[in-house]
Amino acid sequence: MGLTNRKEKILQAIVDGYIDNCQPVSSSEIKERHLPMLSSATIRNEMAALEEMGYLTQPHASSGRVPTAEAYRLYVEKLMPRRKLSRSELKIVKRYFNKKVTELDDMLKSTAKVISEITNLTSVAYVQNSDDATVNNIRIVRITDSTALIIIVTNLGVLKDTTVNIGLGVTDEYCDRASKFVTEVFGGHRISEINKPKSIVKEVRKEYEQVFKTVLKIFKNYSHEEMFSDIVLEGSSKILEQPEYANLQKAKAMLEFLDAKEELVPVLQNSDDMNISIKIGKDNELRDGMPECAIVTASYNINGVTVGNAGVIGPIRMDYSKVISVLDYLSRTVQMLPAGEGLDSSDDEKSDDTNKEE
Repeated sequence: MGLTNRKEKILQAIVDGYIDNCQPVSSSEIKERHLPMLSSATIRNEMAALEEMGYLTQPHASSGRVPTAEAYRLYVEKLMPRRKLSRSELKIVKRYFNKKVTELDDMLKSTAKVISEITNLTSVAYVQNSDDATVNNIRIVRITDSTALIIIVTNLGVLKDTTVNIGLGVTDEYCDRASKFVTEVFGGHRISEINKPKSIVKEVRKEYEQVFKTVLKIFKNYSHEEMFSDIVLEGSSKILEQPEYANLQKAKAMLEFLDAKEELVPVLQNSDDMNISIKIGKDNELRDGMPECAIVTASYNINGVTVGNAGVIGPIRMDYSKVISVLDYLSRTVQMLPAGEGLDSSDDEKSDDTNKEE
């Protein structure tokens, strides 16, 4: 049986009220704040019907109602109001992205910090292994007489920078020649191709052997490293600020879940090619005893390639409208960033215009 317009309005009022106050919502509150044209008796009857349909629960016989996970799912799909980022929130975004972003994981770290600061929730981000990234150039910069810095630049930005010990007698001229050699070898190839070097490399000159091996190792580690090693968490302690985790056992279980990075990866991945993924309640129970929570993530793309995911983990009572607005805006902001650069004033104005159009 579908919901009538009146039931939807009552359910939306209850979800909004519970998100704001974390207290059961009564019929008198709904009448006073949202639907003064309805009698309390009518509202109570509708609330009882919504409870039978699985959208509400009543903690105590004399208390108001609390939304279920099913209510939040319907709220997100159909009832949730759209909101825009405030001027102060846009300033937070600009503060983090106004500086030059050199590596992909730097970009995701900044994204996680912005998300946590604006939503006041625990945020999480990770860089995906982008085997389809194409190498643009490789630079080798002398640091000392025996060490050099290897910088690999792809169409997605700087992949990694790694210090290598080459041996005594390293000169700027040697680094220039080595840069030219490895760029000629790997430039224009995808990382997936580079991990099968025999198909693209005929011969390695002896003098560049150490550099070559190091570059190849960087690509191999990037492609095959465990994904959870690159997970970034921001604001983990903010979980403890939520009333749902005031109970010591629930808080401990939640913090243990956040610490188990190998269990975070599956629930952070977006499915069905969706830009924003929302998992509420039992959708993300990966083990017995996992505390009830919601996980909302967005995919982040550069030059049409998904480079990572970022989002929030928190109580199912989170402010979905705010969270989704933040994730969507940041996703579009990252997409507008030139690879390896920051958000200049003109880019920020463009992003602001897009925000206003929502």
